[in-house]
Amino acid sequence: MERYRQIRGRSVALARPLAIDDQLAQSMPDVSPTKWHLAHTTWYFERFVLRDDPEYTPVDPRHDFLFNSYYDAIGPRHPRARRSLITRPTLAEIHAYREAVDQAMEALLAGPLADALAFVVEVGLHHEEQHQELILTDIKHVLGTSLFKAPYRESKSAPARRPAPALAWVEHPEGLATIGHDGGGFAFDNEGPRHRAFVEAFALASRPVTCGEFAEFIADGGYRTPSLWVSEGWAAVKGAGWEAPLYWEGPADERRVYTLAGVQELDPAAPVCHLSWYEADAYARWAGARLPTEVEWEVAAAGADARPGHDAGDPYHHPRAAAGEGLQALLGGVWEWTQSPYVAYPRYRPWPGALGEYNGKFMSSQMVLRGGSCLTPPGHVRRTYRNFFPPAARWQMSGVRLARWS
Repeated sequence: MERYRQIRGRSVALARPLAIDDQLAQSMPDVSPTKWHLAHTTWYFERFVLRDDPEYTPVDPRHDFLFNSYYDAIGPRHPRARRSLITRPTLAEIHAYREAVDQAMEALLAGPLADALAFVVEVGLHHEEQHQELILTDIKHVLGTSLFKAPYRESKSAPARRPAPALAWVEHPEGLATIGHDGGGFAFDNEGPRHRAFVEAFALASRPVTCGEFAEFIADGGYRTPSLWVSEGWAAVKGAGWEAPLYWEGPADERRVYTLAGVQELDPAAPVCHLSWYEADAYARWAGARLPTEVEWEVAAAGADARPGHDAGDPYHHPRAAAGEGLQALLGGVWEWTQSPYVAYPRYRPWPGALGEYNGKFMSSQMVLRGGSCLTPPGHVRRTYRNFFPPAARWQMSGVRLARWS
């Protein structure tokens, strides 16, 4: 119950710095209003946990249509691109909805819970943590693409800067590796089953690519050189007019970047972020390297420092320059694109019922990211965690770590 309260309370706390108007806005179809996130995460517990009891009365049956995300087994739903048009229930009514569901959940958690239902609760807590990260990435797009570029949260000053360590290559021999979650503790269904995979000898960069290094790619005409891009990536560059990562602005000698603390001077030592897979792949080609496979990434991560590469309480909400030795900032800096398409592991089986739609149905036209970011809730990321987005997605805190053959 204490963990339930802590996670549910964090969602409300993340919304607290925002004006009501901020929480209702939707800047593009991939972005959901903060209000919707607060409602949807509540609907999960009501729909999948509380309504397991046939005597439970839903707060409002219309919520099934308004706040269902993608569960086709549940029924029809409000279009994702029009979530900002859900003016009723109001934001105040959504908070009342959260309180009502939380009271019912606490009454449920006070007694014995069947293992199957306890599992659904556990999934719901991790699901809410995913939406906590989305609350931040989505509101960053809402605020950062507006004329005012208002900060999400005022910060008196950015953290002290430090130089990026020299890039080194960490070698790994060829061999048969075992990857995937080992069954100890929670994992999403797409993290398993644990299985064997052969890897050729490879080397992984000791740290993510920095803003300064990516600026060199731009200066060398990276966004104007079609030979560096896959066909769909070059079409995206031309169609969207990309000239730099999302949120970068100003000329080369006066680069600035929008962060959740407002517009800041670009830190050349910080990991570059808000890259699409297309941009990450093009940079790797330009650098004479490549993106790692997710198998390589996990093999390398098995012997790396698992501590997050950020301070979870930092209000700056932006990645900082790597530090240390060996593989640095592997967890909790920026999500790192891999060259691997998001597909099922051998013998994969999705969860039963509607929860089986959680991951398995998206195993098409997506690329895998690993490692978590500075916006990932504390304790939420694992070495086996498989995030996935379409290759053109840029609004997530996504960066790049290079790999090469040994």
